[in-house]
Amino acid sequence: MRSVRQCSRSACTNAAVATLTYVYADSTAVLGPLAHLAEPHSYDLCSEHADGLTAPRGWEVVRLVQEFPAEPAPTSDDLSALADAVREAGRSRRGADAAAAEPVAEEPGVTETARRGHLRVLRAEE
Repeated sequence: MRSVRQCSRSACTNAAVATLTYVYADSTAVLGPLAHLAEPHSYDLCSEHADGLTAPRGWEVVRLVQEFPAEPAPTSDDLSALADAVREAGRSRRGADAAAAEPVAEEPGVTETARRGHLRVLRAEE
């Protein structure tokens, strides 16, 4: 399961949405979208710290993106992680005594159209 990268700032537990790198030869700090991979010489920042970034006197800040989202956008990895978690929950439940499990009460006006493991497809009657 993919984990959300945290802001590199001390004591900050927010999710990172931007990556900061430095070009020392040009006295430039480059702030852009969150890099796909964490690099050892870059810093991941949350939106609060990315928006409030300042550079030392004489340095230039290049912002590749003007505004950063408050939360990182979901990716296809998030959906895969959710599907894996559902599968794992289904496996652990299969090990339990299926006969002891109580059936789920049906809602009036709802019909079950398919079942796969512990998941059900429901259709509202019109």
